Formats: sequence, C-alpha cells, structure tokens
Amino acid sequence: MKCFNLKALATLVASFSLFSGVQAAETTFRFGYEAPRSDSQHIAAKKFNELLQQKSNKELKLSLFPDSTLGNAQTAISGVRGGTIDLAMSSSSNFTGLASELNVIDIPFIFKDRSHAYQVLDGEIGQTLLVKLEAHGLKGLAFWEVGFRGFTNSKHLVTKPENIKGLKVRTNQNPMYIKAFSILGENPMPLSELYTALETKAVDAQEHPIGIVWSAKLYEVQKYFSPTNHGYTPLIVVMNKAKFDALSAEQQKALSEAALEAGKYQRQLNLDNEQGIIEKMKKAGVEFVETQDTDPFKAAVEGETRKAFIEKNGDNLIKQIDALAK
Repeated sequence: MKCFNLKALATLVASFSLFSGVQAAETTFRFGYEAPRSDSQHIAAKKFNELLQQKSNKELKLSLFPDSTLGNAQTAISGVRGGTIDLAMSSSSNFTGLASELNVIDIPFIFKDRSHAYQVLDGEIGQTLLVKLEAHGLKGLAFWEVGFRGFTNSKHLVTKPENIKGLKVRTNQNPMYIKAFSILGENPMPLSELYTALETKAVDAQEHPIGIVWSAKLYEVQKYFSPTNHGYTPLIVVMNKAKFDALSAEQQKALSEAALEAGKYQRQLNLDNEQGIIEKMKKAGVEFVETQDTDPFKAAVEGETRKAFIEKNGDNLIKQIDALAK
C-alpha cells in the first residue's frame, strides 16, 4: 500500500508539472554595453534575448544593461574576461589592445561598402579574428554594427581634408584613427564625456556613424555633418569563454545563432533608419554635405595607416580583404 501511494504521488507530480508548463531552470546572463536605450544596439539586444529564449527553449535568457550601467567599454570587457559580467558588446577598436590584428578592420577605407564589410566579417576572415580573443578569456559570438563613420563639427562644412586643420577633434583611441587624424593635421583628443566637451567647446569636432550622432544627441551641439565614410566600425559581441564552454552543445549553438541573427537584424535596422535620421537632423538645424567626395580623404590617410598596420602585423589580412572587394 505504501509503495502504491509513492507511485501515485510521483505520477501526480509529473502530471502537474506537465500541465502547469514548468520548464527547466533558466540561466540568466548579464549583458552590458555603452549604447543608450534609443540606439539600435539596445533594440537588437532585446531581439537577441528574444531569439535566445526561443532557440534554447527558455533555458537561457539575457538581462540587459545599456547606458554603460556596468561600466564603460574597457570596464565591461575586463568584467567579461574576469567573469563578473557574462556578455558585453563594444566596438572592435576596444579589443585591439588584446589582439592587434583586429586593427585591420579600422584601417581607413579598408571596406568598399557595407556588403564588402559583411562579407569579410561574417566569413572566414572575421571568424579568424574572433578566435584571436579566446586566448584572453573571451568567446567572440558575432559582429554587429556601429557603421560607417562621418565627421561633425561646430565651425564649418568639411568638404576636403584641409578643412579639418585647426579643429579640435575627438576620435576614439584606436591607433588607426589616431594615425589618420594626426595626418590630417590635428592631434586627436579621446574623451569619455563627449557631449559635454562639445557643448562647452572643449572640442570642436568628432567622428561617429550617424546613428550614434543621433542616439547620443550629439547633433544638438554640432552644426555640420560630413559623410566622409572614412571608416567602418563593427561591434563585437563577446562572452566569458569559460561560461560559454560550460554550456551544452545545444546551448552554445543557440547563443551563437541568436547573436548572429540579432546582428543581421540590427544592420538592417540601421540601414532602414538612416534616411529618417538625416531628415530629423536637418530639421534640427544640422547642415549636411550633400555630395561628399571621399577620394581626397582616402588619398591623404590610406597609405600611411596601412603602412603602420603592416609594420606590426604583416600584409596578409589586408590582401585577403582587398581580394574580396574585387
């Protein structure tokens, strides 16, 4: 009788679990990044979470921390390496201190257009670059997008390289961009509080893709926009490698696929939103160079920046990327 009751109880519990929809225990990963909630990066992060839950049968989910809540780019990357943060997303330039080969992505004018960039990043070259991060405790999941970079300032329209001389410019700390803007005649000024620096005229100009200019409200303190397209910046989504390796093969697949699909979603979102952002910025009083000739900028900086990369890393990656542009 006692045995019968135990079997009945087990059956009852199993039935209750089945009909109440009880799932396997969820694992939640902390995902940190600098972008504000209004940016496509945050929108795509929500898509990433949605896709991950679908693909993992709700075993895995993300807790999102935009707006540098978990620290700036370098703090977040260090946190992922140390395991205090599970995932982070940051521009490729913030990883070059770990793997200098990643600087190839940031060589000015290395990419012919968006399709060329996607072909490189989503293919064998991109995967080879991501693997370089594994020695530093990071699992590279996918390349997302910051985009093609433009130049804004508060003084005048920039239609040729000479127009940059005399402007106090903020650029990121990537060696390729520092080299490029030094060639153009100005010492770059890396700043964390960019909006305030522009508002107070501590700097005159900065360079970012138009989506960031909009989402970070930089257009409020900059009057002129030049679509120089001098560089294309991808984001890299990384995870603590030890935590990734501890997952089942199915969960690893779910994470990798969800990250890749969310990245493609974000790229399309950026493309769809670009013209609308331009129109909104014009209504806000920003003047645009309507037809930008990028050749003079390319001629001014391409040779020296490529030389600087080759001296440290060789020319093999450059040759591979150039071959895909033909």
